[in-house]
Amino acid sequence: MVKPLSEQLADLSAHAKHAEDSLSAAQTEARDKIAARKEEARTKAAAAAQKINNDIKTAKDSASSKWNAVRAKIASDLDNLKADVARKKQDLDAKRAEGHAERLEWQASFAIDYAIASVEQAEWAVLDAMEGRAEAMKAKAS
Repeated sequence: MVKPLSEQLADLSAHAKHAEDSLSAAQTEARDKIAARKEEARTKAAAAAQKINNDIKTAKDSASSKWNAVRAKIASDLDNLKADVARKKQDLDAKRAEGHAERLEWQASFAIDYAIASVEQAEWAVLDAMEGRAEAMKAKAS
């Protein structure tokens, strides 16, 4: 079951706050701690990207089975259409609206997951930049 969008947005906010806190801490930490934070951020970014890949595969598999179910439903509806056109039209409209709402929720959910992955990658990039700056300052001092 997909988490409600409000929970996913709260997760996104938490990830963004973690990236901000990580930058603040990195500015005062020794180079080895920055490197450790950077590696942790890289691991999180890779995991987030893998989750998106898994979500895409699941959606593709689900779409195929749903499409077969939809085709079977349409065939059944056509057989029953002559008996009760008005009732079937109302039922079909409701199902379409529900399906449309589910697709929109899935798209929003995917966008939030993508945003989380982007924040994780941004944290990694910030820490990489901090490490690079620390190395440049060390080289300059030598």
